[in-house]
Amino acid sequence: MRTLHLLFCINRNFVWMLTQCLRSIVRFPCKDGYTAHILHSDLTPADFAEIRQAVPEVAIVPARVDAAFFRDFPESDRYPKQIYYRIFAAQFLPDDLERVLYLDTDTIVIRTLEPLYRMAFQGATYIACTHVRSLFNKMNQLRLGIETDVPYINTGVMLMHLEQLRRQQTTQEVIDFVRDKKNRLLLPDQDIITALYGKQIQLVDSYRYNLSDRILALYNARHPNTVRDVEWVRENTTIIHYCGKNKPWNPGYFGKLDVFYRELCGEMPQ
Repeated sequence: MRTLHLLFCINRNFVWMLTQCLRSIVRFPCKDGYTAHILHSDLTPADFAEIRQAVPEVAIVPARVDAAFFRDFPESDRYPKQIYYRIFAAQFLPDDLERVLYLDTDTIVIRTLEPLYRMAFQGATYIACTHVRSLFNKMNQLRLGIETDVPYINTGVMLMHLEQLRRQQTTQEVIDFVRDKKNRLLLPDQDIITALYGKQIQLVDSYRYNLSDRILALYNARHPNTVRDVEWVRENTTIIHYCGKNKPWNPGYFGKLDVFYRELCGEMPQ
């Protein structure tokens, strides 16, 4: 399948964010087209009509998930159950789909996704980025009981090798891990994927494929002689991730990367 397949896992509160993300993506046409698979438990036909109207260039494929399956998974306002759906993407998506690019809805795309999407897995199950420095990585290793060479990834952008996941993953291993570590999970989906599949992760450059205001500010503080400004981002970065609470559509935003949101996504929600 040459079509560029995207994955989103949302509830109804994130429909407007999804449309903004998709609007940023289609500004860089893919000759074979885009298909967006949406795993959800509560979206309505009206919600999907709204999405299709906003981005007619994208083929929208809904897949309803039984939320009851995740009743024992920890949940909060910040981390709804939908964050776990991506873990089981290989089971929920079509059996003939080999790969899919998962994106959080608080990402926007400012260059073509094709180089990332077509990247060779080289034996990996996930291609992703890490936002964690060495000290915190050691803390995560102790907290989750993982080995020292396992990177702690940010799951907001992940190229997933579905074919390989179908061969390797079992539902029970995820359930057992959640039951065993439930009280230690801080960023639950990231904890689970890192702990269970960390040795099968190929890291790529976060400054290019998962750039946040925080990551950019930390880099510039450490490298005052080679500051990466907005123009560097414009020329080198593919995906910007407004992760955490610091989002340009929220009051009190602080950072430089909102310029891309305003340029590519237009109006702010009211």
